[in-house]
Amino acid sequence: MILSYIFILHNQMNIIVFRIISGLLFLISLLPFRILYLISDLLYITLYYLTGYRRKVVFNNLKNSFPDKSMEELRAIEKRYYHYLSDLIVESVKSFTISSEEIKKRFVFKNLSAITSYLESGRSVIAVSGHYGNWEWASIAIAQELNEDMLIVYKPLSNKRIEKLVNAMRSKFGAILVPMKNTLRKLVEYKNKPYVLALISDQTPPREESHYFMNFLNQPTSIFLGVEKIAVKYNNPIIYFNIKRKKRGYYECLIEPIVDNPKSTKEFEITNIHTKELEKNIRLAPEFWLWSHKRWKFSPADIKQKNDQST
Repeated sequence: MILSYIFILHNQMNIIVFRIISGLLFLISLLPFRILYLISDLLYITLYYLTGYRRKVVFNNLKNSFPDKSMEELRAIEKRYYHYLSDLIVESVKSFTISSEEIKKRFVFKNLSAITSYLESGRSVIAVSGHYGNWEWASIAIAQELNEDMLIVYKPLSNKRIEKLVNAMRSKFGAILVPMKNTLRKLVEYKNKPYVLALISDQTPPREESHYFMNFLNQPTSIFLGVEKIAVKYNNPIIYFNIKRKKRGYYECLIEPIVDNPKSTKEFEITNIHTKELEKNIRLAPEFWLWSHKRWKFSPADIKQKNDQST
């Protein structure tokens, strides 16, 4: 997701241009963090002041999510967000060459036994998070902490060259990348051995898959039901990655069990639980969520009108 911000390339880009940019990104990733964060400071000025990258989207999302905040408060969050987005971009570039020792130092897991105890008892686990904190580092860091396979579900990119590059970075410490549409097929392969399945839950479902809306950040929001459907089907316990940024370039992830027995839950209960966990994170430190994403593309009324037209 974040690396698509870096490229901003057309699907039919020239392969030579792609290789040049990829090579430059690799060279940049070799720079020490102190230099990368100087680049981030310049990137912030470029994104926020010079190009105004998606500023209208960001501000409208903030204004609708926090109607009780003043204009000054919203602008302050907006600026902090762009500072963080810039850091996130250079940290994602650094992921290409970051060492195992460095990522362990910079991304620390707490309560890892919440996962390993399930795995040791033969139960597979679903790990849920959102586009909050450095979720890319979470996905590469957790894989080297586990003996069992880490399956990361992702949404394929339209540009397959970028997808191949990004997936190579994400899988560098052993994670297995699974295209979203192949998830159930992949899980059949693992029916006799435990695994951890990582899902990002806050993407916008396509209009035709928008079957459930809940109040999220003061707005009716269409929520993907994939986490709940998979958990109930396989009765896999669910843990939530509660990511906090301790300081620039350093993160802590508290692993929180949120559902132990999915088959005993009511419809939409699981979806409500993990979505509310994410909302709590966002309200505590809103600048670390992906506000430049066009999250609210349609309302329940839009879906109803579409359904009425098709009947």
